[in-house]
Amino acid sequence: ILPLISKSHHPRAIEAATKYFLTQAAASTLLLFSSMTNAWHTGQWDITQLTHPLSCLILTSAIAMKLGLAPFHFWFPEVLQGSPLTTGLLLSTAMKLPPLTLLLMTSHSLNPNLLTCMAILSAALGGWMGLNQTQTRKIMAFSSISHLGWMIIIILLWPQLTLLNFYLYALMTTTVFLVLNTNKTLKLSTLMTTWTKNPPLNAMLLLTLLSLAGLPPLTGFLPKWLIIQELTKQSMAPTAVVISLLSLLGLYFYLRLAYCATITLPPHTTNHMKQWHTHKPTNTSIAILTVMSTMLLPMSP
Repeated sequence: ILPLISKSHHPRAIEAATKYFLTQAAASTLLLFSSMTNAWHTGQWDITQLTHPLSCLILTSAIAMKLGLAPFHFWFPEVLQGSPLTTGLLLSTAMKLPPLTLLLMTSHSLNPNLLTCMAILSAALGGWMGLNQTQTRKIMAFSSISHLGWMIIIILLWPQLTLLNFYLYALMTTTVFLVLNTNKTLKLSTLMTTWTKNPPLNAMLLLTLLSLAGLPPLTGFLPKWLIIQELTKQSMAPTAVVISLLSLLGLYFYLRLAYCATITLPPHTTNHMKQWHTHKPTNTSIAILTVMSTMLLPMSP
């Protein structure tokens, strides 16, 4: 992924690639270090059977660092901002899968309270820090951090639900990134002028963003619904209430993106280039993805 980030030779891109390399290398080293400390204390090299509390703690921080889970999230928005949209898409979906797999394999030996605290912190920080952003890639990065919080909070109670949440999140994020890539949108100010370029595509972007925010009756409501239900069953209702309230912060900045994309007509006092209607047909994959990321809720068990 490093050549993909630094492809444009822009100083921001090189900086992003360096940051990505350093954090991932540090996290991999910590991962090895946790299995080593465990072997040192217990003689067991298998990382799925960690028993020593120190090695469990180091493993948690290493995986959180790889995922961009708070409080190790600082590298993620910077790296995403420095890389092109398609690479950003890979970083927020495909590159999350290996650390998530590791977490699923080792989650039973980790500290549940620590994981819950990190999950709530991620949801909070992803929401708060996304509020005053104007760059679409940074907004998507903070949305990714808050979604990770939702995934991690349920990982001990119902790991399959974490995976389901990840798949649906990847689906909706792919849609949003591909639409932004089609419109060549990097800032909210350019998002305001894209409405005239391709109205149907922007209308679907509105629905996909609301789906990412988790509004019923769209797809994104399904994992949130199941997670809240499971947390309530496990008598963790206060946790469920807190994380649901924190997702309102996310809803605010998705609504702002949606507002800029579909409702705002740009002010006509400043001289900006008027966009022309493009009658190029929309990519089929975007069409399929938008339909899936808005209409999968009836498939729920």
